[in-house]
Amino acid sequence: MNYSLAIDYLKDSDPILGQLIDQVGACQLNQRELEGDLFFCLSQSILHQQLSTKVAKVIHARFLQLYANTQFPLAQDVLDTPDEVLRQVGISRPKISYLKDLARHAIEGLPTIEELEIMDDESIIKNLTRVKGIGRWSVQMFLIFRLNRWDVLPVDDLGIRSGIRKLYGLDALPDRKTTERLGQKWKPYCSIASWYLWRSLEPLPLV
Repeated sequence: MNYSLAIDYLKDSDPILGQLIDQVGACQLNQRELEGDLFFCLSQSILHQQLSTKVAKVIHARFLQLYANTQFPLAQDVLDTPDEVLRQVGISRPKISYLKDLARHAIEGLPTIEELEIMDDESIIKNLTRVKGIGRWSVQMFLIFRLNRWDVLPVDDLGIRSGIRKLYGLDALPDRKTTERLGQKWKPYCSIASWYLWRSLEPLPLV
């Protein structure tokens, strides 16, 4: 995927972010394409909520091992899995209830990925947040990493707010209003800016 136009635009509109872009290097936002249907994507999002990436990956891997005989877990399989089995792989009780509510919605009929691809971002958010445990943040992660939408700014994401605080030398984490105001400079490439903010919290390559 060619991000050159987006990168040039972001550097011009926000020189401070531009310095970070130069430091990090090429954007690799969608270097690894996410797979799976909507149920798989949203179940992964539920498992990652309020956890560090490292811990979430471990729990998600254990979750997938429960269904090792299939490429991706099926909604009915998850619904049929006893809560205590899910607890044993590290999934909290609230998240178990979210997963099973998602599974019920999937069986009753969630939109397909193809159907969502022709919808605008806000319509997708409105449609999917009907599922218990799927909030705006979860859908925004889906929009960025599965549907490859380029103009999503997850203003409630701790990594985004921490990245802004670090990049702009703020005394405290920015609130939603401040984050949205800064994000106006990044439109229509907020997803790419977000990726660089997340990346800024990881060890950067030596220049």
